[in-house]
Amino acid sequence: MSRSLWRSTFIVSAMTMLSRILGLVRDMVLLNVFGAGGVMDAFLVAFKIPNFLRRLFAEGAFSQAFVPVLSEYKTTKTHEEVQILISRASGSLMLILGVLTTFSVVAAPLVIYIFAPGFHGQEAKFQLAVELLRLTFPYLFLISMTAFAGSVLNSYGSFATASFAPVLLNVTMIAAAWWLAPVMQNVFHTQPIMALGWGVMAAGFIQLAIQIPELWKKKLLIPPKVDFKHDGVSRILKLMLPALFGVSVVQINLLLDTILASFMREGSVSWLYTAERMTELPLGLIGIAIATVILPSLSAIHAEKDHDKFKAMLDWATQVIVLVGVPASLAMIILAEPMIQALFQHGRFGYNDVGMTVWALRGLSGGILAFMLIKIFAPGFYARQDTKTPVKIGLIAVVANMFFNLILVGIFYLLKWPLHAALSVASTCSAFLNAGMLYYALKRDGVYRIESHWKVIGFRYFCGNMLMVVVLVAGLQLYQQDAPQWQRIAELLSLCLLGAVAYGVGLLLTGFRPSQIRHH
Repeated sequence: MSRSLWRSTFIVSAMTMLSRILGLVRDMVLLNVFGAGGVMDAFLVAFKIPNFLRRLFAEGAFSQAFVPVLSEYKTTKTHEEVQILISRASGSLMLILGVLTTFSVVAAPLVIYIFAPGFHGQEAKFQLAVELLRLTFPYLFLISMTAFAGSVLNSYGSFATASFAPVLLNVTMIAAAWWLAPVMQNVFHTQPIMALGWGVMAAGFIQLAIQIPELWKKKLLIPPKVDFKHDGVSRILKLMLPALFGVSVVQINLLLDTILASFMREGSVSWLYTAERMTELPLGLIGIAIATVILPSLSAIHAEKDHDKFKAMLDWATQVIVLVGVPASLAMIILAEPMIQALFQHGRFGYNDVGMTVWALRGLSGGILAFMLIKIFAPGFYARQDTKTPVKIGLIAVVANMFFNLILVGIFYLLKWPLHAALSVASTCSAFLNAGMLYYALKRDGVYRIESHWKVIGFRYFCGNMLMVVVLVAGLQLYQQDAPQWQRIAELLSLCLLGAVAYGVGLLLTGFRPSQIRHH
């Protein structure tokens, strides 16, 4: 693989790792301060709604539609024409987001009723969620424009600033929980959890602000202008409308899980959220990092009509994803209990919360590989400006997810297992269906297929994973549940390191060398 792409992947991965680590610290702080009860459930629903739409509009559909068109303009047109495209696209996006944000703030009770109908019978929780949504929803506008700016910078090979932005959200929310929450309670005599709403809004302004200097330096900070008739904007919208659904199927499924969880026992939303955050650590570190890097490159390669290079890049990405995704999935299943206990069992997050979260984490962990594969298979379509195929597959995946939910909730109910865990298992099943169908479509279209060299790759990966599993299961016997939290975290990190070493040794013994994971 070219040195620049490796460098870009490393930058995004490093920044994402920093963000995910701080994200874990953030969640530890929030669950310690506010617990996993009704108040936290209300905030998580209010925060999840703009976050879901952010992934749908900005990091999802808009980015997947905008980056290929921008890459084509860069390749075939002048810098002035690129500036005009950025101006018209940003103005049009701002108008759409402004209307959506205004409506949602005014109609906050309706939005909460749609996304968390189970709260409607609990007046205090419902009203708290409404108040929090009115604070958090403007974050959608701010973070979407941040993602837009990041897409522009990514297309010009600049990944560091955009990748660093999520770090600021975590820092701001930690500060809000530790410093602003007591002020809200003692000075303003209101719910301390409202501090998180203000923290989210402040983070949106900060994340957008740090993008501006680099855009200015690259002469890409162009005044926005609404122009839906501009050729580039009309093409982006044409690609974006179906992509609104196709690119965010996983998020739609998780949101549907939140809606169902709102009807379940108190704490279910928080338990699912915590499990989801844990699985996002490997997903963000590798899956999202590679997807972020390869989309502009795939788009440029497609514009050059180099089919072999396009196929080779997808194969490289798939090898890296399987190399990391399978051991991450197995390790999280095995270490689920010590992971949740070591990181979160403190303050108002008790032993029962640990057990309930472990159920959800094991269910979602099985799908880590599928979640990652979706992230790299989808750009294989969007780079070719094909948004219809992922939409059709996405529709099937969402319908299947609801079917899996109904079946598995019934089974878990009969077995007297926690019902929220059925939702996480259903998401995993749906993700594998989604990833499998995306691969089949790529293979059918002659874009990418797994060749014979994967037999050797698969054997090496299998041996490495089996050795890792044996070592982790044996090492788990040494973990001390009753130790102080710092010691539990140290023992957990030691187990993770031990598993990683065992995995690496297993790969090396079968002839694997890091230089083999490269794209020529």
